Amino acid sequence: MSNIHHLTNQNAQNQERLHRPVLVLNSSFEPINVCAARRALVLVLKGVAAPEEHATSQVHSARQAMNVPSVIRLLEYRRIPLQARSLSRKNILMRDRYTCQYCMKTFSTNELTLDHVMPRSRKGETTWENLVACCHPCNNRKGSRTPEEANMRLAKAPRPFSLHTSRHLMRLLGKSDDQWRKYLFY
Repeated sequence: MSNIHHLTNQNAQNQERLHRPVLVLNSSFEPINVCAARRALVLVLKGVAAPEEHATSQVHSARQAMNVPSVIRLLEYRRIPLQARSLSRKNILMRDRYTCQYCMKTFSTNELTLDHVMPRSRKGETTWENLVACCHPCNNRKGSRTPEEANMRLAKAPRPFSLHTSRHLMRLLGKSDDQWRKYLFY
């Protein structure tokens, strides 16, 4: 029975390690993205990327153990066009740093909703400039009113996800990983 418990516990630890963020560099060492460790390991195993820094943890398969990368570098240069991030719940929450834009408390993903600043019932559009991260209590309090009508203030005006936002998020994530600092030009 303890072997099953040990394997289950080890599997849960592997899953947690596979979700940790990994900094992705272009072949020129320019930071271009953040991905999950699972994706980073796939890129390394396919020969598309090489690990530059490793975390202290490993993941185990039936046959081998692998160090989890903290930073990977693409082996071939990829031209990264000026990209607009797709409008999605995940990207809105990342832009707003998982913080309700009304009460300024930080929450987990499942404790947040998206709020249309100008309600949809009033022809408010689903755009970067009209969506904000919002906790359930604030969203219920605001209802289908504007922030002014609900006597609520937005922390900051919502705006599109930009290259600046992306780099800023990389720096924030990197604060918890000292190995990222030399690549993020603090």
